[in-house]
Amino acid sequence: MATTTSQAPTRGGVRVRIQRFGTFLSNMIMPNIGAIIAWGLITAFFIPDGWTPNEKIATLVGPTIFYLLPILIAYTGGVLVYEVRGGVVGAMATMGVIMGTSDPILIGADGNAAPMFLGAMIMGPLTALVMKRLDGLWHHKIKPGFEMLVNNFSAGILAAVMAIAGMFVLAPALREVTSWLGSMVDFLVDNSVLPLTSLLIEPAKVLFLNNAINHGVLTPLGIQEAAEEGKSVLFLLEANPGPGLGLLLAYMVFGSGVARASAPGAAIIHFFGGIHEIYFPYVLMKPKLIVAMIAGGMTGVFVNVAFDVGLRAPAAPGSIVAVFAQTASDSYVGVTLSVLLSALVTFAVASLLLKSERRPAGDEDLGAATARMEAMKGKRSLASSALGASRGDGPIRSIVFACDAGMGSSAMGASVLRRKVQAAGYPDVTVVNKAIANLTDTYDVVVSHVDLTDRARRQTGSAIHVSVENFMDSPAYDDIIALLQERNSPADPGSVGEAETTTTDLGSTLLAPESVVLDPAFGSRDDAITTAGELLVAAGAVDASYVAAMHAREKSVSTFMGNGLALPHGTNDAKSSIRRTAVSFVRFPEGIDWNGKEVRFVVGVAAAGDDHLKLLARIAEIFLDKEQVARLEAASSPDEVVAVLGAAQPA
Repeated sequence: MATTTSQAPTRGGVRVRIQRFGTFLSNMIMPNIGAIIAWGLITAFFIPDGWTPNEKIATLVGPTIFYLLPILIAYTGGVLVYEVRGGVVGAMATMGVIMGTSDPILIGADGNAAPMFLGAMIMGPLTALVMKRLDGLWHHKIKPGFEMLVNNFSAGILAAVMAIAGMFVLAPALREVTSWLGSMVDFLVDNSVLPLTSLLIEPAKVLFLNNAINHGVLTPLGIQEAAEEGKSVLFLLEANPGPGLGLLLAYMVFGSGVARASAPGAAIIHFFGGIHEIYFPYVLMKPKLIVAMIAGGMTGVFVNVAFDVGLRAPAAPGSIVAVFAQTASDSYVGVTLSVLLSALVTFAVASLLLKSERRPAGDEDLGAATARMEAMKGKRSLASSALGASRGDGPIRSIVFACDAGMGSSAMGASVLRRKVQAAGYPDVTVVNKAIANLTDTYDVVVSHVDLTDRARRQTGSAIHVSVENFMDSPAYDDIIALLQERNSPADPGSVGEAETTTTDLGSTLLAPESVVLDPAFGSRDDAITTAGELLVAAGAVDASYVAAMHAREKSVSTFMGNGLALPHGTNDAKSSIRRTAVSFVRFPEGIDWNGKEVRFVVGVAAAGDDHLKLLARIAEIFLDKEQVARLEAASSPDEVVAVLGAAQPA
């Protein structure tokens, strides 16, 4: 069994819950960092106190910080909860919070507004969640022809109600909270105790809890302060690359073995690339070094406060390049000193701790420390792979592709991956598919849709977990092949490119011409799923209840396969509704929107046993072959579709 490099803790706990919450906050903020940086650059250059003042361009600053950025964050949060529909209602509802903090009638005579980042991070996901729950109440209960009317008006009414509620309920409360948090920061600064925050921030970084602190508190407060003062020291509390650089320099001088050899490369990645996680294994290998990190962090914050410095916007990633790019025009000296002195203090303390060791620092297993770091992070760290440390993992013998039901998406993905593995020259590596509920802790690698990876980890905590979105041609498949090349014995040159071939003529057996629909008049995802399911019902393959299970499956995880193909099928609980194995086929020449992806072919699947696997393998081959896809696009009759899917080809 391979040692995990991407496992998550299998049991809950405060740390895990905070980590997940922080990850969710980060997923709202990080996609919008580019827009935040753009605002920071416009502010730095064009406001009256900027480097190159320009009154016209400076008019972008206010509307961007007060309206655009909160709405972008709210939309992103809504999408995370309920896709585009959730994003739209979440963004609209956030307007109520924004206006509730900018209208003097509501907030008082001073009329001072606060950028509603906290409000957006609450209202966006909350409104999306309410929308999702409401849609579930009347799902499949709307009479045909009224779906669009109900969907549009329910979204509009909810967004309006939540916007008003945000204006009169959430906004006043958040203004008080923001004022209190701002006063707390002022107290820390005025009393010169802001450096004490390093006691929390530095350990939190190593434990991957910093997202909750950074994106939940520091970034919103920092942006508010930057909007009022033109800069904020809060952006530097976590992003300062000095302490990490000092630690790695100490390993370069006083370390040994793998740790010393890998430290120079890690220092470059950390300091110039801004990937702070690269130094986390070095701390985990010797936990007492957290003292050096805290000392360096406190030194940096002390210098920043003493010189009254700050950044105009977040530095993301925490690279010295990003830090200087966002440094306020009057802060370069202080920021430079804070980075240098924090690195120097960390280096000094870490050096003393390393020199006091009875055995040379670095004899410990850096690979094991990296694995612990990745376990806490919940996924494999691409940056940490640059350390060059052996993880002590054995060869990979078994790969499982897991999905909710284990019969559609996973079977398709397993078929594609199996051929790639065989073509790479590893015929002894097994690739199978299973339902997540049936997974056991016996597989070396578990591949699953990104939305299901957390569930899969809880079932098989000791495996390597790989997340995919495009089942047909995911870049992750190439990563798996690279992992096989790293772990397993060299591939046999004579076997490379030789995939197992069989012939099959299952088209007429599992796909009847009556189950094929070409060029339907409708064009929505839900209509396509319903049609694909009703074709299976008409074929006598499933009970009518299976159609609802297909919709439930789509609500849980998208069945988009990639290359214009969707593969809707029922949930694992719906297997009792299947009478026999069959598939249906619906073609949309103009394409339809499928959770933000374009789909032209919809293949409904009902699987009672394993006899559908060869057909799914055949479908996978077709949709990886442009000529075969062209034949399906040009097919003028159901018989031609059946002929393409059932033709004797490698499978």
